[in-house]
Amino acid sequence: MSVIENYNRILDEIHEIASSCGRNREDISLIAVSKTFDESVVQSAIDAGIRLFGENKVQEAKAKIPKLNGDFLFHMIGHLQSNKARDAVRMFDMIHSIDSIGTAAKVDSEAAAAGKKQKVLIQVNASGEESKSGIPPAAAIELARQITGLQNLDLRGLMTMAPFTDEGNVIRSTFRKARETLERINGELNLGLNELSMGMSSDFRIAVEEGTTLVRIGTAIFGHRTVE
Repeated sequence: MSVIENYNRILDEIHEIASSCGRNREDISLIAVSKTFDESVVQSAIDAGIRLFGENKVQEAKAKIPKLNGDFLFHMIGHLQSNKARDAVRMFDMIHSIDSIGTAAKVDSEAAAAGKKQKVLIQVNASGEESKSGIPPAAAIELARQITGLQNLDLRGLMTMAPFTDEGNVIRSTFRKARETLERINGELNLGLNELSMGMSSDFRIAVEEGTTLVRIGTAIFGHRTVE
């Protein structure tokens, strides 16, 4: 199947699951994760009608995005180093991976310099795995409080990653913890954050059931990568 056929098949499945859960399917966006695929592959996807893409590394995106033409947006979904904040602000509509006030402050400063209100998500490590980036859910409320004090950031919600496991109950518990963390942030800080970036090729079905609004799919759309 072609990239656009894969994309449409997954989008249809997302919509079916959302409807079965009583969710509004329009509340869920599908991000085509294009990391490691060159600009010709991404350009073909844009030409076919895909509009929203995700990249993990600023340097790779910096080499790729300027070569693209058309109507598209990119989200930064990988870990962001503070020294890459300037390029990230210039290239990405949303940054999913804010996990410290230091990084948030740097992005805020670069957004001010660019005359931009930068959309961001807090990355939470809802699984508790040491190998994963993100802050513990218990620390997310305070970070959200600090971010809302920065004038050039537009905090939209949370991002998390589930463990690499076939145990559906473990995956579901991770996504549920992220959703409950967002609800606590909204309740304690009187906010209306509504974005949850959860779900990848192997677990997006559970993520839709647990409230994701931003699904990040790479392999199931573009195929297996030859380089990681």
